Amino acid sequence: MTSISRSDTPALTRLVRGTGPGVLLAHGGGGGAEANFGPLLDGLAAEYTVVGPDYPGAGRTPRSTRPLDIDVLADQLVAAAVEEGLDTFAVVGYSMGAPLAVRAARRHPDRVRALVLTAGFAVAGPRLRHAVRLWKGLLEHGDEALLGSFLTIIAGGVPYLDGLSGEQIDGIAAHTARTVPSGTPEHVDLAGRMDVRADLPHIAVPTLVISTTEDLLATPASQRELAEGIPAARLVDIDTGHLPFVEQPEQWSKLIHGFLGEVHRR
Repeated sequence: MTSISRSDTPALTRLVRGTGPGVLLAHGGGGGAEANFGPLLDGLAAEYTVVGPDYPGAGRTPRSTRPLDIDVLADQLVAAAVEEGLDTFAVVGYSMGAPLAVRAARRHPDRVRALVLTAGFAVAGPRLRHAVRLWKGLLEHGDEALLGSFLTIIAGGVPYLDGLSGEQIDGIAAHTARTVPSGTPEHVDLAGRMDVRADLPHIAVPTLVISTTEDLLATPASQRELAEGIPAARLVDIDTGHLPFVEQPEQWSKLIHGFLGEVHRR
């Protein structure tokens, strides 16, 4: 086991729900445990002890005063689960949380017993890096309307957005802009620097990769790369953009529950 690194970054506050085998949640950049996993929490908590930390500048965790580091943040995630009494646990990683989950499994193989990776990536490729550059620029510019519009069209699946009225999309964009966590600049910066490709061949736990087929941010190709790099990983598709908790929460929950149930029956 790699020892848990210490740093001057804030300790992660977290939600804790349920009883049973452990499940650690790793949320996406610019999100939060409740924001990204909210529709899944009741179902997971009915069967598992769920620990959902918030990264610096999300939820109630204070914002970091320095750039985030993937090893430190992965260690902090694991530490949060251990502090809540979990010796071993599955990690459910969404978006930026997927490479974080991979790094946590590589650094703490005696703790992590399974991975579920949704809308993830192994490395920030050219498309994601340009999206990160634009995202950071809009945050620095401070124009909420432009930021909300960008996040709405990059995160929403085209079929989903095309099925909404103009007023509905306007409302989503406005709500998105109002609810951006303060630590998003640091989250986005870290996402653009992530590269866990060298970790993938060393992942020896059962892994499910859920590919979001309409995703314009973490493309299906990047998600296939993630699955193909992990020995014996299972790849399944879900017809949604980057926000399965908005577009397909029931299907997403079903896939996660089915896989975790298999893992814990072994």
